[in-house]
Amino acid sequence: MSGNNVTLVGNVTRDPELRYTASGQAMAKFGLAVNRRWQNRQTQAWEEATSFFDVVAWREMAENIGESVQKGARVLVTGRLEQRSWESQEGDKRSTVEVVADEVGPSLRWATASVVKNERRSNDGGAPSSSAPRPSGDPGPSYAASDEEPF
Repeated sequence: MSGNNVTLVGNVTRDPELRYTASGQAMAKFGLAVNRRWQNRQTQAWEEATSFFDVVAWREMAENIGESVQKGARVLVTGRLEQRSWESQEGDKRSTVEVVADEVGPSLRWATASVVKNERRSNDGGAPSSSAPRPSGDPGPSYAASDEEPF
């Protein structure tokens, strides 16, 4: 197991933006606010801090997120941190750290949810297709096609 794993629980700050790459791969991106609350031992007052993260998801999960997740929803996200760098149109170097999601689901702490299983998407009706191109640096699902279906 890699040392780059993260699990976050928070509120979606903006509706997911669903896009498709030139090769047709779905990508969804949304913001996540994670609140932390603690009691100050000196003043006994409650204090709070909020951290904001960009979450990126690929392929079928991206499409499911686009159909299922809205601003304000409380979700759980597991994935890995990935840094991206680029140069702006003005020539400035930019960098960001994103959470590349392996799983996204509703938090059931203060809500209920109904889960609807999608039909498996494949070329031959069997195992999921592995011939679709993957984004750079994305190793794909962590289970082999012959393993038990993760749902």
